[in-house]
Amino acid sequence: MLQTTAPSESERDTPARPRLRRIAGLSGLVAACALVAQWVVKTPPLYFDPYYVWLGARDWPHIPLSQWPFSEVPHQVTRIGLVLPARLAQEVLGAGTTAYYTVAFTGGCLFFVGTYLLVRSLFGDVAGVVASLLLLVHPFFTLTNPYGHEITWSMGVMLPDMPGAGLFAIGMAGLVVASRRTGRAQTRMLLLAGTCLGTSFLIREFLAFLFLAIPAYLALLRIPWRRNVTVGIPMALILAFDLVHNALVWGDPFAGILSAAEHGGVSRDYVTRRLAAESFWRAMHDWNPLGTVLVGALALTVVGWIVTRDRRLALCLVWFFVLAVPLTLFAGTIDPEHVTLRAWLLRYWFGVFPPLLAGGAGTLILLAPRVPVPFRRAGAVAGAALCAVYVVAAVRAVPSLPRDTAWTELRGYLQGRDDLPVLVADRRLAQTLTFYTRSPGGDVRWHGRIEDFPHTSPGPAPTDAPMLYTRWRGQESQILGGWRPTAQAGWTRLWHSSDDVLEIWTPPR
Repeated sequence: MLQTTAPSESERDTPARPRLRRIAGLSGLVAACALVAQWVVKTPPLYFDPYYVWLGARDWPHIPLSQWPFSEVPHQVTRIGLVLPARLAQEVLGAGTTAYYTVAFTGGCLFFVGTYLLVRSLFGDVAGVVASLLLLVHPFFTLTNPYGHEITWSMGVMLPDMPGAGLFAIGMAGLVVASRRTGRAQTRMLLLAGTCLGTSFLIREFLAFLFLAIPAYLALLRIPWRRNVTVGIPMALILAFDLVHNALVWGDPFAGILSAAEHGGVSRDYVTRRLAAESFWRAMHDWNPLGTVLVGALALTVVGWIVTRDRRLALCLVWFFVLAVPLTLFAGTIDPEHVTLRAWLLRYWFGVFPPLLAGGAGTLILLAPRVPVPFRRAGAVAGAALCAVYVVAAVRAVPSLPRDTAWTELRGYLQGRDDLPVLVADRRLAQTLTFYTRSPGGDVRWHGRIEDFPHTSPGPAPTDAPMLYTRWRGQESQILGGWRPTAQAGWTRLWHSSDDVLEIWTPPR
């Protein structure tokens, strides 16, 4: 017999207000833990995608799509769910790192709180808190600094993947809760869910693939078919707002959709149909071995659904496959010469992390009563031990990671200096440097000029001015094919950070 998503006995017996206070309190706890974790990791404002969003927010609504870099990356600045909050932060907090981190950290909090709300709506508060905190310490969200050991850009970076996935998860949690309501209470929850689902599209456009299964979600949750209209009303209004905004700002209501659809081509990575078809496994395995925990959660969910036929597990599987299939197809499975989504990058899969955690946790909860009590206790002890080993393995490398110490020291070194009119850097360093010529609040502290060069150029550095240099310790390619300034070649080190991440060298005279 198919299971429903009925609340547990303790939840049925808990009055509404105390229950809401408990949910709000635990959501606040998860958000606080996410803030602390992001502060500990504290990746400096990064180059390319986050930087272009920052520039687009600065120039909005007059973003010059015909000029570099927007002529090459329009899809970054048409995500108004990220650009507009960044512009608001700049207006309120100034065009400095304080505003940048406010937007980036808020996106991280949305992701982990969304994970908690989704899991707890299906399987209770304990499962929700544990799942979100275990995800929080995963290397996918701690080893993000390219000056140390970078797995991917994710936590603490102003990118669309975490906030988009978080808002979608909150919307799905709203659908689950709505399935337990009737009348106006259900209507309010469905409208709230539709608002979150629609807003997630404004941040990460390919999440729209998940919208195709909204009727299936409601069917699995036993919500009447006509309620699809209720969910769709706020989503339609959000889409209308997006179209009107694009028409006014860029002269084309479909500018955002077209920029996303036209994004892609021949990938700079080696791609075959087989490699593209293995994108999920590669994303979970190749970047860090602990990513296979999420593959295991998927396997658990499949087994759990086969054994129990529980609708909640079916919901998690539908959610996963509705996004996994198009990601895999557009990663080159259809055409290796035209890659629209580089799905072997793990941050593209953040949208399915909440249902994978919910499915894995739910399977353990549902199958536990079927296990004899002695084995159940042994399994609980083994599970606790595995969690402890997992947490230790996940966080042991974090203390050795550089934070933004080097860049903060560079800001202090440059402040008020008038004997350094020009500083040359490769384009990646130059873009990050623009944040540290200003105070955290955005006030200009160094009035010199930054000149940049492509990091892929052959060495030596094309400059007669002092040069900012780093040896990339993550997965980024080295500057100028591995060339570096040395005293033997006549260069003089003018300054270096206390952790030796950044250096300034003057060229031979």
